[in-house]
Amino acid sequence: MRRVGWSACALLVLGFLGVFFAWPVLAILHRGLSTPEPGLLAEPQTWRLVAFTVGQAAASTALALVAGLPLAFLFARVRIPGKVLLRALVTVPFVLPTLVVGMAFRALLGTDEPNAFAIVLANAFFNVAVVARTVGGLWGRLDRRAEDAARSLGAGPLRTFRTVTLPALRPAVFSAVAVVFLFCSTSFGVVLVLGAGRYRTLETEIYLRTVRLLDLSGAATLSLVQLAAVLTALAVAAFARRRGGAAGVSGSEVPTRRPRGVEWVPVAAAGTVLLALVMPIAALLVRSLRSRDGWSLDGYRALSGTGQGALEVSGWQAAWNSANTAFDATWMALLLGLLACAVLVTSRRRWAAELMDAALMLPLGVSAVTVGFGYLITLHLLPGDLRTSPLLVPLAQALVITPLVIRVVLPVLRSVDDRLRAAAATLGAGPLRTRREVDLPLAARAVVTAAGFGFVVALGEFGATGFLARPEAPTLPVAVSELIARPGELTTQMAYAVCALLMVVTVVAVLVIETLRTDSPGEF
Repeated sequence: MRRVGWSACALLVLGFLGVFFAWPVLAILHRGLSTPEPGLLAEPQTWRLVAFTVGQAAASTALALVAGLPLAFLFARVRIPGKVLLRALVTVPFVLPTLVVGMAFRALLGTDEPNAFAIVLANAFFNVAVVARTVGGLWGRLDRRAEDAARSLGAGPLRTFRTVTLPALRPAVFSAVAVVFLFCSTSFGVVLVLGAGRYRTLETEIYLRTVRLLDLSGAATLSLVQLAAVLTALAVAAFARRRGGAAGVSGSEVPTRRPRGVEWVPVAAAGTVLLALVMPIAALLVRSLRSRDGWSLDGYRALSGTGQGALEVSGWQAAWNSANTAFDATWMALLLGLLACAVLVTSRRRWAAELMDAALMLPLGVSAVTVGFGYLITLHLLPGDLRTSPLLVPLAQALVITPLVIRVVLPVLRSVDDRLRAAAATLGAGPLRTRREVDLPLAARAVVTAAGFGFVVALGEFGATGFLARPEAPTLPVAVSELIARPGELTTQMAYAVCALLMVVTVVAVLVIETLRTDSPGEF
C-alpha cells in the first residue's frame, strides 16, 4: 500500500510536468518541424549565434567562478560580523529579474549602445551567488584535519589549497559551473536589454522568430539545439552531484575563525567582489532619481497614473498583479516540489530518482517563450480552456520555481536520520504521519526559504510572463519591457522606478529568508 501511495505521488508530479511542460514543448517542436528548415543549420549566421551563446556563457561562467570562490571561502571559513547581511547582498543579484539586472548595467555604463562585455559582466553578476552558496556550503563542512596534515608536512597555503582543498571541493565546483553555464546560455532579459538586437543568443533568437517573425520551424530547430545543450549541462551537474559525497566532509559546519596570514588575500578579494556587486544596484537607484534637470521623483509619481507612456494600468496595479501571480505560482510550486521531494527521498531505485530529478530540472533550460507559445496552441484542448484563465501565468512560473524548491528542500530531507522515521513507524505512525511529524518540522526552515525564493523569482519572471500576460493585467517585469521600448525621458524614468521597486521588494524578501536560512551541503 505504501508503494502504491508513493507511485501515485510520482505519477501526479510527472503528469503535471507532462501536461504543462512536455506537451506544449513537443507541440511547438512538432508544428515547427512539420515544415523543417534543414538549411538553417547550414547557415553561417546560425553557428555564429551558437558560438556567441556558448562563448558568452563560458566567459560569464569563468568570471562568476573566479568572483564566487573568494566569497565561498569568506562565508565558509571566516568569522565576520554581519554575515547574514553579506549573504543577503550576494544572493540579491541571483533573484533579481534579469530585466532589472540589464537595466542596472545600462545605468552603470551610462550608455544604451549594444555591449557584449556588459552581457558577460551582467550574467556573471547574476550568478556569483550560485558559486558562492554551492561551493561555500561544502567548504564549510570540509574536515580541516587533512589541510592541517598537509601544512605539517611542509606544504604552503597555496599548495595545500591546490592539492587538498580544491580536489575535495571539485564536485561542488563542477555542479556550480554546470548550473551557471545553463543559466547564462539561456539568459533572456540581460541579452535583450544589453544586446539591443545586435548581440543575440539562442534564447533571444527563439523569441524573435516565434513572437515577431512567426517562424515556428526556425524557432523549433533552434530549440532543439538549445535542448541538446541543456541536457548536456544537466548530465554534467548530475554526474558532479553523484560524486558529491567526498571523504573529509564533517557532519556539521566547521567553526569559523579570524583570517591568518595569507588568508587575508581571499578575504580582500571577497571584499572587492562585494563592492562590485553593490555598484550596479546603486547605479540603478541613482538613475531612477535622476533626470536631465537633476534629481527628480517624476518617475515614481508617474507610476500612480494610467495611460502614461505604455502602461494601461498604474504601476501600483502592476505591482499588485505581480504579487498575486507570484503567490499563486509559489503555492503551486511548493505543492509540486514537496511531493517530488517525498518521492525522491523514498525511492529505492536510484536510477529512477535521478531520471525524475533531471526531468524536473528541464524547465530551467528550455526557452520560456517556447513553453508560453506551446500553452496557446495546446491548453485549449483541456476542459475549461486554460488560455483565458488567470492561472495561466502562475502555471508557467511554477515550472521555473519547482526546481528551486527541490534543490533547497531535497538535501535537507536526505540528511534526516532514517532511525527517526523508523522509530515513528515502530510507534504506529503511518507514512503520511511520519512525514508530518518527523520530516516536516526538520525541513520547515528549508520550506520557508524555498517559498521565499520562489516568490521573488516569480515576481521577476519575464520570459513566459511577457508572452502570456494579458495587456490589461501586466506584471512589473512586463511593465518594464513596455516602458523601455517607448521613447521619452518620462517613460525611461518610470522604467527605472519600476526596477527600483522590484529591487527593494527583492532585498527585503532575501533579508527575511536569510534569517530563516538552513544550510545544506553542496546545494544552493
